[in-house]
Formats: sequence, C-alpha cells, structure tokens
Amino acid sequence: MPESQEHHHSILNDLKVSKIILPTLIGLGVVFYLMFHQLDVSQLSHIQLNTYTYFWIGMAIITYLIRHLFYAWRLRILTDNFFSWRKAIELIVIWEFSSAVSPTSVGGSGVAFFFLSKEKLSGGKTVTLVLYTIVVDTFYFLISLPLFFLFLGPLIIRPDMFSLGDVDGFGITFILSLVGMLVYGLLFFYGIFINPRMVKRFLLLLSKIPFWKKLRDNLRQTAMDVVTASAELKSKEVKFHFLVFFATSGAWITRFLVINFLILALVNNIDLSLYDNILLLARGEVMHVITTFSPTPGGSGIAEYLFGGFFSDYIPKGISSLIALIWRLVTYYPYLIAGVIIIPIWIKEIMSYKKPL
Repeated sequence: MPESQEHHHSILNDLKVSKIILPTLIGLGVVFYLMFHQLDVSQLSHIQLNTYTYFWIGMAIITYLIRHLFYAWRLRILTDNFFSWRKAIELIVIWEFSSAVSPTSVGGSGVAFFFLSKEKLSGGKTVTLVLYTIVVDTFYFLISLPLFFLFLGPLIIRPDMFSLGDVDGFGITFILSLVGMLVYGLLFFYGIFINPRMVKRFLLLLSKIPFWKKLRDNLRQTAMDVVTASAELKSKEVKFHFLVFFATSGAWITRFLVINFLILALVNNIDLSLYDNILLLARGEVMHVITTFSPTPGGSGIAEYLFGGFFSDYIPKGISSLIALIWRLVTYYPYLIAGVIIIPIWIKEIMSYKKPL
C-alpha cells in the first residue's frame, strides 16, 4: 500500500536540520551546569597533553569509526549486499542522526523504514531488516549483561554496589528497563522464529484496547510486519544469523570502549587492568540500558548527568563533567554534524528519482 504524502512529510520533518537544536541545547546545558557546580580547575593541571593523551583520544575516535563500519557491514549482510559500502555508510549516518534527534524510547526505526524504501529496497527486506535489528540489538544486551553480572556481580550497576541489597533507584531503573527489553525482545523473537501468526493475533488484539489507541496503527502494521519478517528470516542459513550477531556485538563493544580510552587519556596515573576494562564496558552498557526509555532526544542531558556517577570510582568528580562532554563530542555530536551535511544531499537525490527523463 503506498505511503501517504502526509506520512512522507512527517518523516522528512524528522530529518530536518533544525532538529539538532533541542538535543544540543539539552546536552550542553546539562554539561555546563555540571561543570559550573563540579569542575575543579586545580584538577585540570593533572591532565597532561602529551603523546600518550593524544594516542588514547585518537584510539577513542578510531574505535567509534570502527563502530560505524560494523553497523554498515551489518546493513550489507541484512540486505544480501544490496548496498555498496559507501551507500551503507551513508545510510547508517542517516539512521544514527534520526536516533540522535528522536527520544531514545522511540529510536530511528520509523525513519529507517522510510529511507530504506526510498533506496529501492523491497518492502519485505525493509521490514525484515528493521525488525531483526531490534531483536538482535536487544539480545546482545540480554546475553552480555547477565554474563557480566555473573563475572563482576552488582558492581556493574554502580560503584559501591557489592550486593543486591544495595540496589537503589538506578538499580531499580536498570532492572525494570532490562525486563522491558526482555519482554519485547522475546515477543519479537517468538513472533519471527516460532509462531508469527499467534503474535500477529496478539498485536491485533492489543490494538483494539482503548488504552493503546494512540499506538493502534503502529500495532496493526507491526502485526503484519512480523509475519513478513518471519518468512524472510526462516529461509536464512545459520551463518547469516551468526554474522549479524557478530557485527552487532562489534558495534556495541566498540561504542562502549570509547569510555575506557578516554579515561586512559584524561585521568592522571590510572592503570586499568583487564578486570577494570571489562567493568567499565559493563557499566557503559548498564548506563545505556537505563537511558533506553529516555524521553529526551538521543538521551541528551540524561546520559551526561549519569556519566559521572557511573564512573566515579575511576574518574575524579572534579573532571567528570569535562570527560562527559568529550565523550559526547566523540560519540554523539558527530552524527548531528554529519547528518546536517549528508541528509540534504540524500533528500535531493531521492527527490530526483521522481523526475521524468
């Protein structure tokens, strides 16, 4: 069924350059507020700008570029190499931009449906790709976090949490968020790989409940999409699923390793053991899960606010807000800037498709 002009206008509105203003103001506002109250100027003298510092900052930037390549590779795998490397890299920028300017709880899936269809990808593959990325991203956390917990214990949730009896607001938020991920992850997994028709009936039933009125159309569309995705994915070999999960794991691990490298670069005389590096990686994942249902665009403001508390046993309070700012400059704001450059060019290209010869 063709998409309406109103829907097209709504999606293109989500990709407007002006969308970067709100997340930028929120994120920088929180950082500067924290710096005003927490920044210890005397501790800045401990940050030595030398070859060692530049090396680890460079590693942080390179690692985040590798993350982008992992996502581009995953896009190529999911589309059976329908996109070239250049096009896959470009589309991931658009996807990440839409996620960065949307509430974290919404993400960029709606925009992904739109831009993939505009790239002439078949409807079935588009549905399969977007739904499967939701499933595989969710299952990465559902597999990695329990493993981290078995190895490291409650310390992965926050510093000084040595037992579940120390669980506080952050811990409860983390557990509830993880349970939420588990529920919809299992629902989509069951629907795609086991019984798509039962999940279809369940979602259609939900759409009739008045409480879900605002989500009615989305629930009905998802009900149809699950069946389409199931037929597509059940035909794939085990190797396909392994490569998708491998690329997904690589993307998430490199995302959180940036924090490790920035700590090595900017915290004076710190020596991170293998245990410390794994704990930092796990904390980064927990922090991300807590911001999963954030109402702010890209978790802006909330991520910056949580950063110092999550890593307070590794980062002195006096410079935590500064490192949080540098972390977001490496991992968040580049997609806002890249989106401003790439999206107008991409929109011009897709509009030219419609012009008569």
